[in-house]
Amino acid sequence: MRPAIRGWVHSTETGGAVDGPGIRFVLFLAGCLLRCQYCHNPDSWHMHHGKPTTSREILDEIRGYASFLKRARGGVTLSGGEPLVQPDFTAAILRGCKEMGLHTALDTAGFLGLHADDFLLADVDLVLLDIKAFTEATYHDLTGVALAPTLAFAERLAAMKKPVWLRYVLVPGLTDKFDEIDGLAAFAAGLGNVERVDVLPFHKMGEFKWAAEGVPYRLADTEPPSRELIDRTRAAFRDHGLNVA
Repeated sequence: MRPAIRGWVHSTETGGAVDGPGIRFVLFLAGCLLRCQYCHNPDSWHMHHGKPTTSREILDEIRGYASFLKRARGGVTLSGGEPLVQPDFTAAILRGCKEMGLHTALDTAGFLGLHADDFLLADVDLVLLDIKAFTEATYHDLTGVALAPTLAFAERLAAMKKPVWLRYVLVPGLTDKFDEIDGLAAFAAGLGNVERVDVLPFHKMGEFKWAAEGVPYRLADTEPPSRELIDRTRAAFRDHGLNVA
């Protein structure tokens, strides 16, 4: 029997419908190095604020849903937080899921892509890659970290021909710069492995969590994007031949 790997989990969702194909078991891991201005789970930033568990316990829970997930053409998605903060735990969960014959997805910002070795990625069927902006200045202002590691990870996934769904959160006044959007669309189209693009409208449903964490919420006065802005952004990706959900 493979040894159990210790990890920290923020929460789980047993009927996820937006984190990969079909109906999915979504495991939200604790811990993230990014400090995204629009984060809706700031309570997931610190790994040890999550619930301690083991890969064996989590896989036992997933096993109870495995037959249903297969019938629902779904699988398991590891999200966060940022699952690559805990690469050994993430790898153990992915390996166990593949042994059950389940489709796997990794939802990541890519900043810690070097934590995902080839063995880990071999057990990933789909990467949900969040590229949050397309210049170093905007990306750093938005997240507090550098953009370059994420782009390098995207290029590595392309070289591996690993399927990617690109995610882009549209925030008025922050990520609605169309020169950057066009640059990101061109980059994504050039990779050759981006199966679809999800343009996700900014919302403030997690604002109350910032108050609970005692952290100022910089986007308190920002409104969700208009339908016109959303449509224009989606069109910018389509103009580069990308499939936009």
